Amino acid sequence: MARRIVVAGASMGGLRAAEQLRAVGWAGAITVVGDEPHMPYNRPPLSKEVLAGKAPFESLAFTPKASAADVEWRLGTKVVAARLAERTVGLDDGSALSYDGLVVATGMRPRRLRCPGPLAGRHTVRTLADARGLRAELTRPGARVVVVGAGFIGCEVAATAVGLGVREATVVDPLPLPMVGPLGELLARALLKRHEERGVRFALGTGVAGFEGDDRVNGVVLADGSTLPADVVVESVGSVANTEWLQGNGLDLADGVLTDEHLRAGGHPEVVAVGDVARFPNARYDGVPRRVEHWSIPTDTAKHAAKTLAAHLAGGNTELAPFAPLPTFWSDQHDFRLQSFGAPGLGLDDVRVLDGEPDGDVLVGYHVDDRLVGVVALGGQAAAMRAAKYRAHLLKQPALTA
Repeated sequence: MARRIVVAGASMGGLRAAEQLRAVGWAGAITVVGDEPHMPYNRPPLSKEVLAGKAPFESLAFTPKASAADVEWRLGTKVVAARLAERTVGLDDGSALSYDGLVVATGMRPRRLRCPGPLAGRHTVRTLADARGLRAELTRPGARVVVVGAGFIGCEVAATAVGLGVREATVVDPLPLPMVGPLGELLARALLKRHEERGVRFALGTGVAGFEGDDRVNGVVLADGSTLPADVVVESVGSVANTEWLQGNGLDLADGVLTDEHLRAGGHPEVVAVGDVARFPNARYDGVPRRVEHWSIPTDTAKHAAKTLAAHLAGGNTELAPFAPLPTFWSDQHDFRLQSFGAPGLGLDDVRVLDGEPDGDVLVGYHVDDRLVGVVALGGQAAAMRAAKYRAHLLKQPALTA
């Protein structure tokens, strides 16, 4: 029987894993299983260009590399169970697939608020279907929008909504500043000012207690007792890892799939995890396993996991250098961009302005024990380019544990 690797998840991580397996010489069968009916597509534009109507939905699709042309795609099918000891996965159509190697790439889904009130009019932004439905509502004349969650997606959606000319756009968050968790107070205050100057309202330091309305939402009740009128609600309150199908196999699924420094899951050398579902130690930093929900991570994890898995299945040397990616992200909001390299979240206790001023283009550095661990630029293209110049410096930095 021909040997086969099953890739569970047909988003960007699943596609990159299939491509990288071919790149490292795996000649056996590859079957990619995904619950959406679409081929893999680029998700970041969903909350920005696509939602704003500046890019068609069709423009998001990735073009698989020619080397992966023989990969089998099982789309519109969900992986619902796994028996790692037997090396099989069960699908929602009742069938099962056996494998020699398994790539876990099932990603995340939006967390939903558990509050009383109607469901109609409440949206998330994760899939093409989500973006289509939300855009139809945001373009209704006089729409009043409440975005719950002042993180990256929430602020991007609020900025897009203002650009579409909605009547009101209000962001609600229990924290005192937008994106203060990943960026720290200095940049968070600068972001708040820029959003307010462009028409976004904020209700900070309070959460959501419930939703008003009969058949659909017409108001958001806050924990402080006030109510915001709302025709459209966008819930951007974090993500949940799609790992339920792996339960019962002895894996640590407390926050995604815990892996070792080579992205192997729970002592199973034939199982690797890629993308934002993987909770891995980063040898570049302190070795603490973390999930990373940045656009660069599916590709970075796929490259390393493919080498790990292919080497194991070939019976060769699996002692690769530990996985040590340099996380990268960007976020376009209104007419400005956030651009980051490294791990700013580790250096929130020592944040310094490296160039510019918070009221204009600014470059901020994040430090641990006087060592630069991340940079974030806020402003126009010139600021983003200044941040990129620090990439080589960050790559040369020794590990925090060194």
